[in-house]
Parts: sequence; C-alpha cells; structure tokens
Amino acid sequence: MHCSEGEPVRPDHFVGQWRLESYYDLDESGATSEGPLGQSPIGLLYYGAEGALSVCMMRGEQVPGAVPFMGYAGHWDVDGPLVLHRIAVCSNPAWAGTVQTRQYDFDGDTLTLIGALQQGGKEQRRILAWRRVQ
Repeated sequence: MHCSEGEPVRPDHFVGQWRLESYYDLDESGATSEGPLGQSPIGLLYYGAEGALSVCMMRGEQVPGAVPFMGYAGHWDVDGPLVLHRIAVCSNPAWAGTVQTRQYDFDGDTLTLIGALQQGGKEQRRILAWRRVQ
C-alpha cells in the first residue's frame, strides 16, 4: 500500500491517535450496510511507536438489545499490505489471543482498515475509516 503522496508506507505512518469516521460492511455485489455499532459509531484507535495498540468503539446512539461497545488492546505490526492486530484482551472473549489482519490504505489524514468476514454464508468486507487526531 502507498500513501496518497505515492511514497511507500512505513510503520511510523500508523503511529498516533485516530478517530473513527465511518464503519460499514460491503458485500460481494457492492451493497453497503451498517456495521454492528450502528449508523453513527464513535471510537478511538491508538497505535504506539513501541507497538502498543488500543481500540475502543461504541454506538453513537443507544439501541436496546444492540451491541453497545467493542474494545481491545494488544500489539500491532505491519506485514507488507497488512496491519496485524495481536489481541491480548478484548470485550469479545473469542478474539483474545488472536491475530486480526486488516488491509490498509492511507489518504492524507485518513486511514482505512479493511477486514474480511463471513456473514450469512457470504463473504463481506468490513470497512473502517479513521481520521488522524495527533
């Protein structure tokens, strides 16, 4: 992956704090649907220079019975076109001890992370856009 300026991405491009701008799913046909945290999720992502990782996301609106929060922490590193999130603790216990891989793309102060998932027996992509805070 490259930055919008055309230079190769270095790990230090990730370092800092990021605010969640959008979170949605994209199916095989190109149709979009809201992610599990609703239409207006809020969140912060932190990539530390030493490899620390922290993510907190939640619904922007309260919906009874809906998933209200997703958070995890651990370490991160870059492997070519992928950023790897090595999860130590997570609000979803099934993710603790796993490595979640994401494709990434930088466009100015926006970092887009793209993950793959199976939903209803169909392949989808989960797309999260983050804007640099600092």
